[in-house]
Amino acid sequence: MTTPRKVTSLDVAKRAGVSRSAVSRVFTPGASVSARTANKVREAADALGYRPNVLARAMLTGKSKIIGLVVAYLDNHFYPTMLELLSEALERQGYHVLVFMASHSASDIEDVVSQILDYQVDGLVLASVALSSDLADRCRASGVPVVLFNRMLETDGELAVVSDNRAGGRMAAEHLVQLGRTRIGHIAGWEGASTQRDREAGFMEGLRTASLGLFAREVGDFRLPRAQDAARRMFDTDTRPDAVFVANDYMAFGVMDVLRAEFGLSVPEDVAVIGFDDVPAAAWPAYALTTIRQDTQAMVAATVDALMAEIDGETFASPSPLPVTLVKRRSA
Repeated sequence: MTTPRKVTSLDVAKRAGVSRSAVSRVFTPGASVSARTANKVREAADALGYRPNVLARAMLTGKSKIIGLVVAYLDNHFYPTMLELLSEALERQGYHVLVFMASHSASDIEDVVSQILDYQVDGLVLASVALSSDLADRCRASGVPVVLFNRMLETDGELAVVSDNRAGGRMAAEHLVQLGRTRIGHIAGWEGASTQRDREAGFMEGLRTASLGLFAREVGDFRLPRAQDAARRMFDTDTRPDAVFVANDYMAFGVMDVLRAEFGLSVPEDVAVIGFDDVPAAAWPAYALTTIRQDTQAMVAATVDALMAEIDGETFASPSPLPVTLVKRRSA
C-alpha cells in the first residue's frame, strides 16, 4: 500500500490558477491579498485537503505562534488545570502550547529548554521547574521571553507569576491554632522550590505568633508515595500530631489515606489536615479538604499578559504575589 503524496502549496496554486506566493500570503496572518484570490485559494485548499506548514512558515517569518511549556509533573491536579486554562487563553491570542516534561535536575531542564528553542517558540513558560541564570541568558539571547509559573528565582530581573505563598502558610497556621490544635506538624514539598520555602516560612511565622513551635516535620517532595511515607514516619509514634499542614493538596490526599487506612485515625477528630492549591478533588466528599486556594485563572491571565507584552517588545515587571484564600471544609 503506497502512502498518498502530501499536498503542497504548488498544487493549490495550480488548482486555483494563482502564484505560489499568493497561496503563501493567504495563509500568512496580516498579509495583503484580495478577497477574490483568498476565496479561490481556500476553495482549492479545501478540495485538495491542504494544510499550511506552520513550522516552515515560522522559518520565514521568525514567528511560530507556539509557546513552549515545561512542567516537572502532571500527576498533581494543579498543573493539568493550569495547562487547560493556559492553552485556552493563548489560543484566544492566536498561539498554541507545546508541552515538554522535565525533572528537577538542572541538566535535564537545560536539555529540554534547548530542544524547545530549536522549535523557534515565541515564548517559554516554566511551571514547577527552576531556571539557571546561564539558561535565562541563553533564552534572552535567542529573543525568547521566559515566564516562571508558580516558582521564583533568587535572582532579580526574571518574570515570575506566583501566589502569596507566605500569606497562605500563615493562614494555615492561624486556622489550626484557632481550632485549638497544639501538636502541629508539617509535611513539606520539594525543598528546592520557592513555593515550598515561602509556604513553610509563613506557616512558621503563624505558629510563632501563637507561641507554638513545630511539633513534627517530614518531607514529601510534592510526590504522593513520598508524602505517604512521610505520614507513616510522622505518625508512627506514641504521641502523634493533632494537626498537619501539607504543602499541597496532592500530597494531602495521600496523607489522609494513610491516616485513615493504616493508622485508623479520624479526620478531623483525631487529626486536622490542611492542604494548599484547592484542586478540584479537594471538594470531593471523600476528602473535603480544607486548603489554601490559589487563583489559577488570575495566575494564568498574568502569565499570558507578561508573555504577550514581552513578545511585543514591551518591558513587563513581575506582578506582585497574587492573593490566596482559606477554603474551609470538613478535614479541618
